[in-house]
Amino acid sequence: MTLSPGGSLLDVENLSVSFHGAVAVDGVSFSIAPGECLALVGESGSGKSVTARALVGLAGKGAKVRAGRLVLDGQDLRGHRPRDWRRLRGRRIGLVLQDALTALDPLRTVGAEVAEGLRAHRLASRGEVAGRVSELLGAVGVPNPDERRHQYPHQLSGGLRQRALIAGALAGEPELLIADEPTTALDVSVQARILDLLAERRAAGTALLLISHDLAVVARLADRIAVMRAGRIVELGPAGEVLSEPRHPYTRELLAAVPSAAPRPARTFPGSALLSVREVGKRFADGTAALEGVSLEVSPGEILGLVGESGSGKTTLARVALGLLAPDGGEVLLDGEPWSALTERERRPLRHRVGVVWQDPLSSLDPRHTVAKLIGEALSTRHEREPGEARRPRETGEVLSARHSRGIAVAESLAMVGLGPELASRRPHQLSGGQRQRVAIARALAVRPSLLICDEPVSALDVSIQAQVLDLLLRLRDELGLAMLFISHDLAVIRQVSDRVAVMRAGRVVETAHAADLFAQPRHAYTRALLQAVPRVA
Repeated sequence: MTLSPGGSLLDVENLSVSFHGAVAVDGVSFSIAPGECLALVGESGSGKSVTARALVGLAGKGAKVRAGRLVLDGQDLRGHRPRDWRRLRGRRIGLVLQDALTALDPLRTVGAEVAEGLRAHRLASRGEVAGRVSELLGAVGVPNPDERRHQYPHQLSGGLRQRALIAGALAGEPELLIADEPTTALDVSVQARILDLLAERRAAGTALLLISHDLAVVARLADRIAVMRAGRIVELGPAGEVLSEPRHPYTRELLAAVPSAAPRPARTFPGSALLSVREVGKRFADGTAALEGVSLEVSPGEILGLVGESGSGKTTLARVALGLLAPDGGEVLLDGEPWSALTERERRPLRHRVGVVWQDPLSSLDPRHTVAKLIGEALSTRHEREPGEARRPRETGEVLSARHSRGIAVAESLAMVGLGPELASRRPHQLSGGQRQRVAIARALAVRPSLLICDEPVSALDVSIQAQVLDLLLRLRDELGLAMLFISHDLAVIRQVSDRVAVMRAGRVVETAHAADLFAQPRHAYTRALLQAVPRVA
């Protein structure tokens, strides 16, 4: 076992976790010193999150956890009962979970969530709690924290929810902070702020176990890196050595999959636009402007990247473009024809022309349905009757043939995103985060749209699967002439896939340019600030 220099706060030796006989973590050993950051990297399903949960007694129902040694600052954690773990969690060990939407209670305000640790461990008096909560939210970059602490998770963007989770984990000033993908949902400027905050905690002596698929984030923060594959650690060493001179072939594969720094060559797209957004405005019920005079176009076969901070209006624009929100001003055209002005009944027969992949696959996929049914429902929209078309009863043979054909189509859709047919019988909660995101993409592609609106489509994917999905989307664009509005906070991904890039800030598009031009010579000060905040592997 490779020991941390200067002694360790946490010692893990030969940790194994199995579920009903299936091994998820197999003989994992590592240690973390006070003030050290150890990063766990690897593909989705490699055992990173299971390892993290086992360290705080949350491995899950049916989990069998064994370890030769599991010690926190001299305290043996093996055999801990639930009440022992409750004393430990939040005070000595903080945990930031991967999925903010499911980790936060929808019936409680984010302020109540952040305050829970303060109250449970009696770290602040009743009169001090509110001020301490606002202080914690402000520290992780939540704007207007006094106002935001009274809001519920559904009222916050994905990035703001993630920041609230981090604030809650830091509330108890734990000795060990376990951060499972803590910056996945964050734009680069807020990501930089969170990484600075974590670096400050590390410098103050907090030990940090960082789990991330983003190798640039790992390079920014980690002292050492442990690479996991199929439940085992295949390489462990100083971050600089692992990233510059990887020994294991799998580590070299991960590094080779990091998005290229070179933007795509500029291309021209003659002809009329497929999607036209013209001077669109949108205000929320409280009068806050979400969009102000937004204009952009996407041509057939073009990928327009859309970037900006959390809350800049990117997702609202996507919902307006999809026809899920009506603009308060301006209009949206699809292939030169009115789109935003249509009623939902008029729009329904045309919906198959526009596919969508949302940011959070767990909330966008019905948890009651199997993968086969989720994709099958999407396939059925391609065959909806036109208005006025008569319904004809089908014979038994036709029904069986249709079911067989749909089964084949589901398998083909899964194969397109690198998933096997055995996943068709599973439900979303039985999939890893990366698998859920790929199912969401398969569902969107099943209708064979001419325009695909992607809201953070690869944010939950590790670099190797991310590279495969991006290659898939680019191939489909080339083969099918598929146009895309591609929303992402990851500028490296935007640079790799986009033909042009539009930059949003506070509900406005502040700059639009060919990707190569924007990354080489950004004109707007805000664009320059975003580019300067991007972490790099080397």
